[in-house]
Order: sequence, then C-alpha cells, then structure tokens
Amino acid sequence: MNGEDPAERPDFIRNIINGLERYNPEAAGTLESYLQQQCEEKFCDSNANRALLKLYQLNPDRIKDEVITNILVKCMTQFPSPQFDLALHLLSPNIASSSTKTELAEAVSKLRGLNAQLEGAQYARFWATMDSDDLYADLTTDIAGFEDMIRLRIAQLVSQAFREVKLSVLESWLGLDGESETGKFVTETCGWKVDGEGNVQIPRNPDNEAKKAEIREDVNVDMFSRVIKRAWEEAA
Repeated sequence: MNGEDPAERPDFIRNIINGLERYNPEAAGTLESYLQQQCEEKFCDSNANRALLKLYQLNPDRIKDEVITNILVKCMTQFPSPQFDLALHLLSPNIASSSTKTELAEAVSKLRGLNAQLEGAQYARFWATMDSDDLYADLTTDIAGFEDMIRLRIAQLVSQAFREVKLSVLESWLGLDGESETGKFVTETCGWKVDGEGNVQIPRNPDNEAKKAEIREDVNVDMFSRVIKRAWEEAA
C-alpha cells in the first residue's frame, strides 16, 4: 500500500505537484477532482492531497470543508503512518484546534480521535466510537469501502504480529457482527483457517515467524590482558 506515490497517479497530477503549478490557485480544482477519484477508486495519494491543502493554506477563500475532511479520512486509511498528522499540520490553527466552535473544527477533532485509536491499535474502541454518533458515518460516506479498507489494514497488521488469535477477539477488532460473519471474513478474504475451538490460524510469514537471534562477541586474549593489567595497576 503506497499512499505517498501511488501507481494510479496520472502524469498531469505529477506535473502539478512537482512543478510551479502547485502554487497556482487554479490547480485546486484539478486536485479536488483527483481527490474525488481517489475516494471512488479506493487508492490514496497523500502527496497530491497535501499539495491541495497547501493551496488552501495560501488561498483560504478556496477552502471546502468537505474536501478537508475527505483528505483526513483518506489519510486515516493509511494507518499506522504519519500521513494524518502531516495533513493536520497544514490546516490553519483555528481549524485544527479542538477549542474552535465550528462544524469543520468539530469534524477535524472527531477524526483526530478516530485516527489516534487506530494508531494506538484500539480497534474495538474505534468501531464503538464509529457507532456512537451518526456524524462519523457522514464524515466517511464519501470514501468508498472505508470500513472494508480499515478491516483489511487491521487484518494485515494482525497477520504481522500473531500466528493464532481467538475468533471472538478478531470479531471485536474487525467490528463485525457475530463470529459467523467474522469467520467468513477471515477465511474468504484473508485466507486464514478457523479450527474447531474457535482459534484463527494465521499462516507463517516473515513478520510473525520467530527468528533465532545470534549474538556474537569477539573477545581476544589481548583484551583480557589489558583489563587485568589496569586492575593490577589500580590496586598497586
């Protein structure tokens, strides 16, 4: 998953973000249309999206609240990564501050909380938060397959850390309804197996396989002799 320089990026977008056009206010419309394409086609170009936020920073009259929240949600799908914070730092203080009483500031604050839960591997809490307020559904509705992308990313991270997980635990982490639905997801989507005791078996991979660490220290006689000589001199 390359959210910084995706293969889907067209040449005309590459020309904008790598040239002087990135400072042209008229380029904002092109970058906004490209963001819409990202939302529909389930890929992310954080580099291009940051260029759009920079244009908003230089031309505040062009700011569109929905575009800002969509960029932040797209960044969220890249967790764990610095993409969300990088985008957040391009917003003006009155937008990024949780003390500001505007609809956009409230939306940014809620998205910041969601991202923190994903970054902190608080997956069950993330899904509970998503269900706690209809505003979260409104903020993510433009991003096609948002929940599926989050689940796939969680599954990928789980596969890097575990060889076996309880199905009931994965149910809470993936935010799915019941062990039957969870079992279908892990077997059909992830290709994992569920045994008769409700344990999900994750195949070996370079990340979850234990590796024997060999620590070798090269010590010779001369090194010992210097230590003994120094101790002898100090005692004398």
